[in-house]
Amino acid sequence: SHIRHAWDPTKSVAQNLAEMGLAEDPNKAVPIPKKKLLGMQVESDGRKQGKKIVQKPYVVNEMEYEASLPEKKSNTLSRDLIDYVRYMIQNHGENYKEMARDEKNYYQDTPKQIKRKINVYKNFYPEEYKDFIESLKQEKMDVQ
Repeated sequence: SHIRHAWDPTKSVAQNLAEMGLAEDPNKAVPIPKKKLLGMQVESDGRKQGKKIVQKPYVVNEMEYEASLPEKKSNTLSRDLIDYVRYMIQNHGENYKEMARDEKNYYQDTPKQIKRKINVYKNFYPEEYKDFIESLKQEKMDVQ
């Protein structure tokens, strides 16, 4: 978005990027020195890098600031997986073999796969899992 706002449609791509202090071709911006086989001598390609005047430095500054912000972790499970795990626990408890034979096991998960999905749910939502197990115990107490 920062580049889009600073873009001048009357100029070429190379001119626009040069004004912002960005490189059009990364190979030209940071050239890799050519080495001989033994690595004893390093050849330079003889090109002299001229100083370019950056007319819009705020673009690079804003992009660097945005990149330095911490990443927001949004690890969540899908609603389908949560419903699937809750259904299996509600109907079969800890019996994973029975869960594997259940008709709602559409993807034909093995008992180990189902156990792994339940453990993932436990790790992502430990409080919700505890509350769910407590509510199941309450239902069993009420029925008896």
